Amino acid sequence: MPAKTDNRTVSKSKTARAEPRSVSEVVDWLRERIRRGSFVPGQRLVEADIMREQPSATRTRVREALQRLSSEGLVTIEEFRGASVKRFTHDDLRQMYRARMALEGMAAADFAAADRPELKRKLQKIQAELNEIEDTIDHERFARLNDEWHQLIIEGSGNQFIRMFLERLRIPIYRLLITTFYSARRIDNANAGHRKITEAIVNGRVKDAERLMRDHIAEGLETLSAMDLDLE
Repeated sequence: MPAKTDNRTVSKSKTARAEPRSVSEVVDWLRERIRRGSFVPGQRLVEADIMREQPSATRTRVREALQRLSSEGLVTIEEFRGASVKRFTHDDLRQMYRARMALEGMAAADFAAADRPELKRKLQKIQAELNEIEDTIDHERFARLNDEWHQLIIEGSGNQFIRMFLERLRIPIYRLLITTFYSARRIDNANAGHRKITEAIVNGRVKDAERLMRDHIAEGLETLSAMDLDLE
């Protein structure tokens, strides 16, 4: 005798799959692809293409998501042309890094001053992993750990506004950061800065943590400025 099918379960399953994606989900999907370089500066973001890749996203929500990313400065919306990934100039890059110097410097200082032993141990663990792969050719893993290291310091600051502003600043430059880590010398210089900052934060040296982080971000800007960057 054939097994009975619970029509209510099937119907519920179909309903769950058909549930439209929220605007926030579409925003996160687009933002991550911009961050990773899947959508490059200047590339048009066609609503129909987005809906094809995200079948449960409605046109209304895709449009709202693009508007939200436009307000974040990641997308440009032009009359008659639609939306595209925003292009950034070399001067934009310099200004973003100067803002990062101030904000990440404050984050490092606040983390150093905070009584958050578990997060500080986690920072030491990430630093140990960075040290282990410093002399390898696994540049992409170094870039991922570098991102985790920075994100943890921002989390450790406990300041949600610093986190929010830095998230917007870091997304457009993530692709360029990965590019810089294909240089062994850049990895050496970056991780030397990491070690000093980690030590200052763990030992509660607030002023040193802020100064060293500002220097670290400035060194990253110097590296990018010396490169023949393709910002397109």
